[in-house]
Amino acid sequence: MPLALMQDLAPAADTLALAPQETTLSLLDILLKGGWVMIPIALLSLLTVYLFVERWLVLRRAHSDPHRFMETVADYVRSGDVGGAVGYCKAHETPIARILQRGLERLGRPIGEIREAVQAAGKHETYELEKRTDLLASAASIAPLLGFLGTVLGMISAFQQIQALEGNVNPSVLASGIWEALVTTAAGLAVGILALFAYNFLLNRINRSVNEMERVATEFIDLLQTPADVRERSRVMA
Repeated sequence: MPLALMQDLAPAADTLALAPQETTLSLLDILLKGGWVMIPIALLSLLTVYLFVERWLVLRRAHSDPHRFMETVADYVRSGDVGGAVGYCKAHETPIARILQRGLERLGRPIGEIREAVQAAGKHETYELEKRTDLLASAASIAPLLGFLGTVLGMISAFQQIQALEGNVNPSVLASGIWEALVTTAAGLAVGILALFAYNFLLNRINRSVNEMERVATEFIDLLQTPADVRERSRVMA
């Protein structure tokens, strides 16, 4: 090889030797850089997914057509077939069915007692629908705080290293310590956003179901307060 060509290639070779080697980190490697704080954040993410799926399945099973269901029960009551109405409610495992069943089983008692039984059943069904949603709200609040805690601890560790080295720190090393500390903040915010979305989504579905239960319970009490002869004429006309 000519000497002149070798001299031209020498600076380029030195430049390549001094260039920093790029390393590609996987998502798992980046998350592991967050330290021990990532463990509770990961557990909160699993808890969020589990609670959302479990509550969504409960709400899906509780879904029904309240208008059609109430009309069928009303037809049984107008015809005097209370046993058929109770059997119809037992055949449907939904909150509305259980509420109306509680009222039907007390027919013949004072209307105030029936109303109290229906209201008590409604409160119980509402509690069953709202159960464990408070854990989602807690996860939405705790996950970002854990992320900030991890970042603060990481920054403390980075500045301790700077002090130990008496300020003689390579900027790239300092930048590495800072971004590793910020990993927990990003992870905590991501889990918090997911948990908050899941909580609001479920809360909206629960409020809709509770509104339907209250409306059906009111229609049921109004039905029982209607005189028997009026109910019979309504059944014949229908």
